[in-house]
Amino acid sequence: MCACVSHFSSLVDFNNSEQVARKLGHCSDIAVPMDATASGASSVQYHNITEQAIAPLAPPPHVAHQRQQRHCFGNETPGEFPLSANPSIVLHFLSACNLDPQDLAKLEASVFYLPFPKATCSFFRQPAHFTPDHELSLAELAALDMCQKRAIFKPMTIEQQQCLKQSCGGSWKLVLRYLLAGEACTRREKSQAIAGPGHSLAVTSKGAVYSFGSNSSGQLGHGTTAEETRPSLIRSLQGIRIIHAAAGAGRTMLISDAGRVYAFGKDSFGEAEYGAQGNKLVTTPHLVESLKDIFVVQAAIGNFFTAVLSREGRIYTFSWGDESKLGHQMEPNDLEPRPLLGDLENIPVVQIAAGYCYLLALACQPSGMCVPYYPYFNIKFVEFLALSVYSVGCGLGGKLGHGTRTDEKQPRLIQQFAVLNLQPVVVAAGAWHAAVVGKDGRVCTWGWGRYGCLGHGNEDCESVPKVVEALSNVKAVHVATGDYTTFVVSDDGDVYSFGCGESSSLGHNTAAADEQGNRHTNVLSPELVTSLKEVKERVVQISLTNSIYWNAHTFALTDSDKLYAFGAGDKGQLGVELAANQTERANPDRVEVDLS
Repeated sequence: MCACVSHFSSLVDFNNSEQVARKLGHCSDIAVPMDATASGASSVQYHNITEQAIAPLAPPPHVAHQRQQRHCFGNETPGEFPLSANPSIVLHFLSACNLDPQDLAKLEASVFYLPFPKATCSFFRQPAHFTPDHELSLAELAALDMCQKRAIFKPMTIEQQQCLKQSCGGSWKLVLRYLLAGEACTRREKSQAIAGPGHSLAVTSKGAVYSFGSNSSGQLGHGTTAEETRPSLIRSLQGIRIIHAAAGAGRTMLISDAGRVYAFGKDSFGEAEYGAQGNKLVTTPHLVESLKDIFVVQAAIGNFFTAVLSREGRIYTFSWGDESKLGHQMEPNDLEPRPLLGDLENIPVVQIAAGYCYLLALACQPSGMCVPYYPYFNIKFVEFLALSVYSVGCGLGGKLGHGTRTDEKQPRLIQQFAVLNLQPVVVAAGAWHAAVVGKDGRVCTWGWGRYGCLGHGNEDCESVPKVVEALSNVKAVHVATGDYTTFVVSDDGDVYSFGCGESSSLGHNTAAADEQGNRHTNVLSPELVTSLKEVKERVVQISLTNSIYWNAHTFALTDSDKLYAFGAGDKGQLGVELAANQTERANPDRVEVDLS
C-alpha cells in the first residue's frame, strides 16, 4: 500500500465521524439519497495505522491531465488532506474495498448529535468530474463501479441502468444495495446446494452444475432417466455459467449469468390440482423460449406454479393462474409467463420463495424513516431503501402472515414486521410455514405449527410473524424451511434446527446409527445441530427438501465450499454411499464434489 493510501486509511475511520469531519474539512448543505445515520457497526474494519508526515507532492513535469480522466495526479496543490488533489486514488480505494452502500453514504454525510449536527466536508459530495457522469460524487462513482462488477448488471444498456436507478430511488448506492441484497439472499454468483424432492443440485462458484438422485423424469439433465448416486457434471452446459438453480418435484430450472433460463424434467411448470404430470419429459437442459426476452435472476418452484424474478425486480408466474389464486386468468398448463399484478408492479423485488401453494416476495421500498431536519445547518436526508415482505396465494394455516387464513389473489404487504420493528433481509417459504431473518439477527416464523416447525415450543399455528424467543441469544444470518422443518444459521456458522424429525433430516442423531432412538423425534424448540458442529467448519448455507411427497434430506455448505449431507438417501440424493439396506444418513457426511 502506498503512503498516500495508508494515510487515507488512517483518516477514514468510519467509527469516528467527528475526526473525519475535522480532518477533511467543513460542513455545508447536504442532500443524501440514502440513510447515512442508521445504527450498527460499519462493514469496514478499521486498522490503527500510525500517521506519518507526507511531503507535498511535486507537480508532474509534463502537462497535467484533464480532470475528467481517472488518474493518480491532480492539478491542485495538496493541502492538509493530500488525496483531495488526487481523487483517482480515493475512488480506487472506495471501489476496491467493496464498501457497503451505507458506508459510502456515511462518507457523504456523517451526522452525530453531540453537541450538535455536523457532517463531513464537501470533498466526498461534490462532483468528481469523472466519466461516465461528470456530476457524480466519488461515493456515487464508487457505487457505480461496484455495480459494474455484478454479472447481472454488466450487460445492461445505459437506458436500462438508468431505469433501474430510478426504480431504486435515484442513487447508484441504492442500486448497489438492491444488487447486494439479492446476492445475500440467493448466493448468486457463489457456490450453492439445492436439496430438491428426491434429487439434488450443486452449483460451483464458477457456474458448473452437478446433479444426482432420482431421475424418473429426466430432472438430472444427463439425457437419461437413470438414477445417479454420485454428483455428475451436466456436460451439455459447458461454456454456460449458471448463477442460480431451483429444484421441484421432477423438474429443474437453471439460470445463467446472461439471464437465460434452462429447464428439464417434467415439461409443465406446475402440477394440476390433482397431481397430473406433464405430457412429455425433457432429459437435457432446454432454453425456456417464453422467457428469452426477460433477464431472469431467480426461480422458485411451488407445487402448483413456478415463479421467476427478473433483473429489474419484476415477478412472473407460470400455471395456477386462476383469478382466485395468483390474480390472472390462465390455464394450468399455460407455458407463458404472466407478470404478477398488484402492489409489486412498481416495487423492485430482491428475492422470491415458493411454498406448496403460496409465494413470498422480499421487496425494496422506502422505509419511511428519516432523520430530523436541521434548518440552521441545512442538513437533510431522504428516505432510504428498506426491505419488506409480501405474500400471495393460499392462506390456510395463516401462512400468508396477515392475521387471517383467507387467500390473497394479489401480493399483500405483511404489516407485522413494522409492529415488531424488524427489517427482513432473508425470507424462506416452507411447504406450510414461513420464516424471516431480520437485519438485527432475530428470526420470525408463522403458518402451520405442526411438529414444532415454528420453534415456539408448541404445535400451534401463527397467523402473523412471531419472533422465536428461544433464539434470542443467537444472531441469525440465514434461514431455510422445508415440509414442517426449519433450520437457522448464526453469524458464527452454528446451525439450529426444529420441527419434523422424519428421515433424520434435523441432524439431532445422538442414538446409535443402527437404531431409531431419537433420530426421528420431533423438536419443538431450536436445538444446536451438534453433528455439524463436530465437522469444525463454518456453515454458510442450509438447503432442505421442501415437498410433502418426498422424504427429506438436508445439505450444509461451508465457507470453504465443502458440502455435507444427511437425511433420506433412498434415491441417491445425498451424493454419498450408503450401506446395504440403508436408506438414510443419520450424521453429516462429506459429499465429494469440488464447488470452488
